[in-house]
Parts: sequence; structure tokens; C-alpha cells
Amino acid sequence: MQRKPEWVKIKLEAGENYPFVKQVVQEHQLHTICASGKCPNMGFCWGKGTATFMIMGDICTRSCKFCATKTGKPFPLDPDEPQKVAKSISLMKLKHCVITSVDRDDLPDKGANHWADTVRAIREHNPFIIIELLIPDYHQELLTIVLDAKPDIVAHNLETIARLTPSIRSKATYKNSISVIRHIAEKGFISKTGIMVGLGETQEEVIQLLKECRDVGCKMITIGQYLQPTKENMEVKEYISPSIFEYYKNTGIKLGFSNIESAPMVRSSFMAETSFQK
Repeated sequence: MQRKPEWVKIKLEAGENYPFVKQVVQEHQLHTICASGKCPNMGFCWGKGTATFMIMGDICTRSCKFCATKTGKPFPLDPDEPQKVAKSISLMKLKHCVITSVDRDDLPDKGANHWADTVRAIREHNPFIIIELLIPDYHQELLTIVLDAKPDIVAHNLETIARLTPSIRSKATYKNSISVIRHIAEKGFISKTGIMVGLGETQEEVIQLLKECRDVGCKMITIGQYLQPTKENMEVKEYISPSIFEYYKNTGIKLGFSNIESAPMVRSSFMAETSFQK
């Protein structure tokens, strides 16, 4: 196992809003990817008064090798969850919210209608909020159900370069994920994706991914260092230096991305509101 360099050592911090966010999440029986995914930025984000809500439970039907979310047979959907999420966002007085989900391959619609109900509930309680979604690899029919609810930003993560996708994602394919990103952009929504580096990719492969994303209309991307969340997950192949992250960012801007967050500790929804404002 490689020794972590200084730039990826996690600083534990919890700002003044951390207890409040924790209380809201617990009282409304909600899940967050912050906790389920063992995000290293949880203390920072919750301390700032924000969190990324994870709908449809905390048990995923897939078992991707990079992810710390539990895998197994999920519980039935909570029909009250859309309202719980919407009310929690109101209590937290968010101007920009980020919602993600586990994969629910056990459901006939894979949860697309629950996604749409959640977006509509958030908009009803928070009419002026920016709604950012991080969705699964839905095919076009299911994706349309989600988009018809009118979110503002729709993200779908590629996670890694094409060559490595089969070895780290349990079901999703690179080709289908690119298709999802393309469809989001073609429907006029702000399209966003995210990747991890340090999995064994080359710089040339990352640049090729950036080009392919721009070719299908992707406007925003996050690039962060993969960190092994548990001993059951795949090991880090390489710790990427901050200078390389800066190189990826500068290259992406030249390719036409409207915003790129590229640094070792960047995650999909990290500083999402600031990224959007940029």
C-alpha cells in the first residue's frame, strides 16, 4: 500500500453548522452520500451547513469496486421521502441543493419516478433554489421522466476513463454514460460529470475523456483523487500531484468547459454552489 502524500491527508474539521445538519438528517430519517460514501469532506461541508442527500435508501443493487455504499437487497421506497428532503432543504435554507441516489435495479423504473417526485417537492417548498442532480445511468425513456421535473443541473459521473470502466464499475458502461451526458445536454440542461484519478489511467486517457465529454455538450466536470474508502475496495494505484490536477483544469478550460473543479480532494458535489456561480 502506498503512503499518502501530504496533499491527500484528511483534516478532520466540523464547523458551527455540523450539529444542525446532523440533526436535520437524523430527524427526517434521511441518507447522505457524505456518510454512506465515507466522503473525506463531510466535516467541511456539514460545517458549512450543506449536505448531499441520497434518496431511495442507503443500500445499492450494484457493487462498484471504488464505492463504499452498502450493497444488497434494498428496502421499499419511502413515499414520504420527497417531502422529507424538500422540508429538510427548507430548514437548512439552502440556495443550491445536490441530490444523488443509490442504484435501484430492483425497481421497474429504477427509481426514475421517485427522482421526479423529489425534484417537484423540492421546487414546491423552495421555488428559487438551484437543483443539482447526480443520477444513475438511465436509458433515454427513464432519463426523460427525471428531466421533465425540471432540475437545473444534471450530472452523471463517468467515474474513470474508458479502458478502466469494466474493471471498477459493476454494470454501467462508458458508452452508455457518455450517451446519458449527451442526452442531458441535448435537452438543454446544464450537463455535468465527474471522474476519479489515481486508478491506473494515463494523462493522455484523461485528456481524451475531457475531449469526448466536450464533444457531447458536457459543461462542468469534477476531477479528484481516488482514495480507498475501505479495505474491501480497490487500492490506489497512484497519488496524483496537484500540478497534474492543475494541468487537467487548464486543458479542460481550453477545451471549452465552463467550469472545472480539479484538485486532490475534489468530489462530485464538493463546493457545487460555488462551481455553479463561477
